[in-house]
Amino acid sequence: MFEGYIEKSLEVNSDDIEKINQYTRQKFNEDMLYVFSVVLCDNNIDRDFEKFSLDTLKQLADMFIGKTGIFDHSMKASDQKARIFDTYIEKADDRKTADGEELYQLKAKAYMVKNEENIPLITEIEAGIKKEVSVSCSVKKSICSICGNDKRTHSCEHFSGKSYGGKLAYTILEDAADAYEFSFVAVPAQRGAGVTKSFEYKKEGCSMTDIIKALSSCDGDITLSKTQALRLAEKISALDEEAQLGREYKKSLANEVISLCSKVMPNMDLGIFSSVASVMTTKELRAFKKAFSGAGNNSGVSLQFKADKPVKNVNQFKI
Repeated sequence: MFEGYIEKSLEVNSDDIEKINQYTRQKFNEDMLYVFSVVLCDNNIDRDFEKFSLDTLKQLADMFIGKTGIFDHSMKASDQKARIFDTYIEKADDRKTADGEELYQLKAKAYMVKNEENIPLITEIEAGIKKEVSVSCSVKKSICSICGNDKRTHSCEHFSGKSYGGKLAYTILEDAADAYEFSFVAVPAQRGAGVTKSFEYKKEGCSMTDIIKALSSCDGDITLSKTQALRLAEKISALDEEAQLGREYKKSLANEVISLCSKVMPNMDLGIFSSVASVMTTKELRAFKKAFSGAGNNSGVSLQFKADKPVKNVNQFKI
């Protein structure tokens, strides 16, 4: 969706140099720097059927100032190559979004140092080889275009990409939480280069169901912050602990059923029944426990097995 690409190199002016030198430890002049403009993202609908609202773009504009440009969303300091020193929103002439709104783009100015290490990258940018970029950011709300519910806090029956009554369902990304970086990439996550979304959630907000749904619906790479990765790891650990408790309960239940079986059906081969009980589901074990407990409470009633000796005029029972 988002026309995320390096637009062109720029002639810097004194205002640009002043803004750039806010991030440097020594004063740089225009001969020492390579400056270029980049379209970070826009408010169109992407291939994941998500879009930023115009208000969110405006929030991100402030957040991206000072953020770095890296390779493939790598967190290594050695992969930092550029830094954004200015951003602005620009309306695209005579262009509309897929849902009929005026198209707006979030653009940025970034700089690199003209040194021996960066010359190959600068040359590739000038040649149009290094062009596509992808940004990493997070938002607080994911609004359904059909019902208006925030998918992170409320249930929603509408699946992005499907039509309901002739209206396309998609997710509107609202209320920017943070902007992390922009990256030089070979294949951006969204049409034209787009956005690699970071799915920020809080324990009291977005549920794990929402996270799984978001991850499974994405057809590209997803960048997770360290905090997000730790939260997912914590959730997986909690689920593993619950699963262990479930296994222990099932084992205890199986032993209880085997014990009841030995009392109600004394002639049963407990070795065979134990093997059967070990592969039963919890639901099946509960059913057997209920049956055995009921049989034991019926006074005067006992289960009948194959008789040791034939008995005339009496039906024989076999289990």
